[in-house]
Amino acid sequence: MKKIAALLLGTALTLTVQAQKMKEADVPAAVKTAFSTKYPNTTVSEWEKEGANYEAGFKVGKTETSAVFDASGMFLESETEISPNELPKAVSEYVTKNLPGKKIKEASKLTTAAGKISYKAEVGDTDYMFDEQGNFIGKETEDDND
Repeated sequence: MKKIAALLLGTALTLTVQAQKMKEADVPAAVKTAFSTKYPNTTVSEWEKEGANYEAGFKVGKTETSAVFDASGMFLESETEISPNELPKAVSEYVTKNLPGKKIKEASKLTTAAGKISYKAEVGDTDYMFDEQGNFIGKETEDDND
């Protein structure tokens, strides 16, 4: 199970590093249709290409959200901004123990198409990834070229 989580994390982090902003006109029709079906009455504020996939950035109310689709329009995962105090308790315990004096700047909840949940906590210039229970599974330092 941990190998699967690590593999998913690795894939997600690799795709994130390769993200490129793009114009909506360059997004395949199947992707735009799938987005409109999954998120009716929602406007995309930004499209990015992540490897072979497409990420739509948008707001649900005032909450920053993104959704990733493959080129055929299949939904892969979503990421929703949350308050750091909404993270599992184990995440704040990890930060306190392993990053003394540091605070979580931003947090988000990731949900795959299969419903698997994980969390991301930004501390400094690094994103720390955790599974649904709050167990640490990896990290990535932000690159100025993103």
